[in-house]
Amino acid sequence: MIEIDHVRKNFGELTVLDDVSLTVNTGEVVSVIGGSGSGKSTMLMCINGLEPIQKGRVVVDGVEVHAKGTDLNKLRQNIGIVFQQWNAFPHLTVLENVTLAPRKVLGKSRDEADAIAKKQLEHVGLGDKLKVFPGKLSGGQQQRMAIARALAMGPRYMLFDEVTSALDPQLVGEVLDTMRLLAKEGMTMIVVTHEMAFAREVSDRVAFFKAGKIHEIGTPEKIFGSPDRPETAAFLKSVL
Repeated sequence: MIEIDHVRKNFGELTVLDDVSLTVNTGEVVSVIGGSGSGKSTMLMCINGLEPIQKGRVVVDGVEVHAKGTDLNKLRQNIGIVFQQWNAFPHLTVLENVTLAPRKVLGKSRDEADAIAKKQLEHVGLGDKLKVFPGKLSGGQQQRMAIARALAMGPRYMLFDEVTSALDPQLVGEVLDTMRLLAKEGMTMIVVTHEMAFAREVSDRVAFFKAGKIHEIGTPEKIFGSPDRPETAAFLKSVL
């Protein structure tokens, strides 16, 4: 499981995460909603060790992420993360982009890495794009390639950071369908999203962030149907 225990994160004098606690169990999908600048994306980067914290603990499968001596490279093999921007290598084909980390980080042979990459690209519906360069893909296809690239490392957990926010509306659905498939297959996921229909449909729980705090967390039925906090109700009224 992933445990976030009373975490505080500052950027200078600005507190971005303020005493945040959250536990995500294996096989669970937790969607994180809230306005821009509320700390949602920063929380994901703290889980993956990409940002240090000033107080509290983040523990993944019993390993304290920010403790001295933690092998972050090894830890990150179990935590896939997909950002708004896919950051592919433009001079490499789709297949080469996805095989890079298994070869360089996991030490897989070219044949092993190719087999893993082809499987994951088929998984996300890009099995016919192996030899295509990223610049020839649509935005939705590039984002699905980024998901395949993360899956090729064999992670136990997937973190999604507003992965559809940079896409044209007509391309959003194909990426969300890929994420729905992963959820159905039992992948543990934390999804920072503005897609309320997705959060309502796929999540086991939904967490509402505001000003660096989790103001409310509960089932989609509870959060969308009868939230306890007026801040939650006001946010949902503004976006639905």
